[in-house]
Amino acid sequence: MRFSSYSVLPGLGTTLGFSLLYLGLLVLLPIAALLLFAVNHMSAAEFWQVISSPRVLASFRLSFFAAFAAALLNSLFGLILAWVLVRYRFPGRRLVDALIDLPFAMPTAVSGIALCAIFAPNGWIGQALAPLDITLAYNPAGVVIALTFIGLPFVVRTLQPVLRETEAEQEEAAASLGADRWQTFTRVLLPTLIPALITGFALAFARGVGEYGSVIFIAGNLPMVSEIAPLMIMSHLEEYDYAGASAIALVMLLISFVMLLLINQLQAWSWARIGGNRA
Repeated sequence: MRFSSYSVLPGLGTTLGFSLLYLGLLVLLPIAALLLFAVNHMSAAEFWQVISSPRVLASFRLSFFAAFAAALLNSLFGLILAWVLVRYRFPGRRLVDALIDLPFAMPTAVSGIALCAIFAPNGWIGQALAPLDITLAYNPAGVVIALTFIGLPFVVRTLQPVLRETEAEQEEAAASLGADRWQTFTRVLLPTLIPALITGFALAFARGVGEYGSVIFIAGNLPMVSEIAPLMIMSHLEEYDYAGASAIALVMLLISFVMLLLINQLQAWSWARIGGNRA
């Protein structure tokens, strides 16, 4: 391993020890406590009975399907939005760019209430769609809408740096060689954007799987229809079934851990791909 001769931070031993201590206290210790609580208070049969119940399985399916669908929507429209913000100058551009981060700043409960005011049957958009028998709230569609709202910044902020570093001369060179706009996008730009696009998709998907506050208001929380997995955890806690809540939380934790590993691999591949293109 190579080290610089001078650094403003202490040596490897001190910084590594502090990092491991900080990580252990804030991350590993709560995870270990959750695992030990579930193991000590439930048998394997009881654990399986909780996580395999029809309502819990339905909540898992809804959480992952809705998160996947929302991440797909964000990948498409987030790419378009990031492209407009990076490649064009127009009045109000800074305001639009700042609004991208609004889902990060807003409390999730406020987001859920705002979405209900818009998409509920008596909301601004919902009442216009009601005569057409289109309902966008209190069903799985409402869950997808909420997860799309909170996941959009992940895709846009992941794509913007890559678009800024992509030189416009590449597009001009492709056009001078006879490529049309679609060929330039698919053969010149898209290969460079794919790693960042996949990373943004994975981040939005992982964020949507564990979302709670912005979903419960617009979902309706109908059993076997619009109950998400975090809601099932809260339901068990309200019934003082801490062991059952821990079992569901442990499954979500394992899935989230796998997702984080995939995201880290995708991020590493993304940077390696961009570095290879530069070379």
